[in-house]
Amino acid sequence: MPPISNHPQRFELANELHARPFPVVAAGGQAAVLALKQVENAVARDRDQDLVHLLALLDRHGASHPRPGATHYSGTIGRFRLKWEQHTEFVTYMVIADDMSGRPFDGSIWDVFPAEWLAEVPGHCVTSAHFRIAPQGASDAEIKTCLDEWFVGESLAAARVLDDHAVIASDFRVDEMGHMRFAVFPSHDCQPTRIGRVVQRLAEIETYKAMAMLGLQRARGLNKKMGEIDQHLSGLLADITSKTIEPEVTLEQLLSDAAELENLMTNSSFRFGATGAYAAIVEQRVIVLREARFNGGQTFGEFMMRRFDPAMRTVTSTEARLKSMTDRAFRAGELLRTQVEVKRATQNQALLASMDRRAELQLRLQETVEGLSVVAISYYAVNLLAYLLAPVASGIGIEKAGLTAGLVLPVILLVWYLTHRIKNGLH
Repeated sequence: MPPISNHPQRFELANELHARPFPVVAAGGQAAVLALKQVENAVARDRDQDLVHLLALLDRHGASHPRPGATHYSGTIGRFRLKWEQHTEFVTYMVIADDMSGRPFDGSIWDVFPAEWLAEVPGHCVTSAHFRIAPQGASDAEIKTCLDEWFVGESLAAARVLDDHAVIASDFRVDEMGHMRFAVFPSHDCQPTRIGRVVQRLAEIETYKAMAMLGLQRARGLNKKMGEIDQHLSGLLADITSKTIEPEVTLEQLLSDAAELENLMTNSSFRFGATGAYAAIVEQRVIVLREARFNGGQTFGEFMMRRFDPAMRTVTSTEARLKSMTDRAFRAGELLRTQVEVKRATQNQALLASMDRRAELQLRLQETVEGLSVVAISYYAVNLLAYLLAPVASGIGIEKAGLTAGLVLPVILLVWYLTHRIKNGLH
């Protein structure tokens, strides 16, 4: 193949598919996941600040730095392995240890995050999860004993995953240490790479679930405000039907409601869109686990269907209701605007009719004035001509009175003719 020039980003884009490999987690180990989010508005998020905070943690443990502008990092800090990822709205820290303490979920792994470093976190903790990976080959009875001891049975979800290569469990409750608990029981032939995939999928399920639930809080906050606007909007629509208030007044109030609804939609569109994307990721991550029921209990998919899906439907319905109310307000506004325009057109027609009547009266008055003008001009013209022709008329024996009488009719006709000719010329 002859040499051709490569696209400037060809290799970067190809390597991006392999930039975030799954962690390798051995049986008998543990992992901790911390998800941090800066602010509600993703546009204002400072990504460099996240990287600076990562470097501060690495420096505390004397670990190597990632490349400048990196969005992911894997390395060793002390006796732990760290996997850091930067996402659109949040960053995640996954710490992996190859051993675990005798007391389940005792929290010693969280010591990797110093208290001073946590106090300087740029944002807030969205979720934190503690994973305990049991030794391989635990029996169903041993697993059940552990689950009864570690989790709340009412909300416990447990399932065999990846064609019975492991059993996973969680009750999705925050424990006394402030973390979610997840347990993984690998089978005899479950390799560390596969365990790492399971842990990664569970971490993604928990993280994206927590991020998706932010949309529920936004939806609940909007519902009260939308209820108030909806009630006011219904009253305005009733006024349109009953015609008890002038359309101009109703239109002004309606446009105010429409503008407020549009503002709510603009401020919520990103959160609702992100919620839909996160919910889809959670569903996809549950599907790839290929769950089978364990000990007759509910699976992760069933837990999400009962507890998580209703919350997402609430967000979806709130978004649809907000869009419907906005469209309804703008349609009502168009209707009122049409009424106002029709009313103004009627007023303009009445005004034009009044102007036509006034113009007709002015024309009649003008014609009357023109008649008087002809008489006045003729009077002065006759007198002037009588004075001018009097000497000549006396020489031929015509008296001034006769001369004046003879000039009246020709002068009037001439003045009338000239006046109408000037008038026609102007028109």
